[in-house]
Amino acid sequence: GEYCPYTHFFFRLQDGSFIAFFDLGDDQACEPSPNTPAWVNHISFRVDSVQALRDMKARLEAHGVEVLGITDHHIFHSIYFFDPNGVRLELTAQQADEFQMLEESKTAHARLAEWTARKDQWRRDRAEGKPAQPLKPQQNDRPEFVKA
Repeated sequence: GEYCPYTHFFFRLQDGSFIAFFDLGDDQACEPSPNTPAWVNHISFRVDSVQALRDMKARLEAHGVEVLGITDHHIFHSIYFFDPNGVRLELTAQQADEFQMLEESKTAHARLAEWTARKDQWRRDRAEGKPAQPLKPQQNDRPEFVKA
């Protein structure tokens, strides 16, 4: 393989796990696929409250960082932004109580199975040359993208 000097940074999270970043020293931004919306691939971190989320949004914007949100996902609120390496990050404040989270978890497998079945049918239709509408989830949890 080709020689590639780099620096590797590790940050310990409160639960003892780590998140790691590489700096290849080439000043090249990490570029996501142009076919992937900017909010899709990201790392999410939980904050303690919506007020903490508002405070962080204000702090980021005061430093010139473009922030998407605050987005209401019904059970939590989020903001999205890029770190200096071009990695999309999400900060989220849970709004649902533990009972609501338990109720959400009870339907997770069924929702995933429904999505997978529709995606499989969508792929078959495309492979057969049938017109296929864009695949969308049954429930839109991205209200900021809904056109009135």
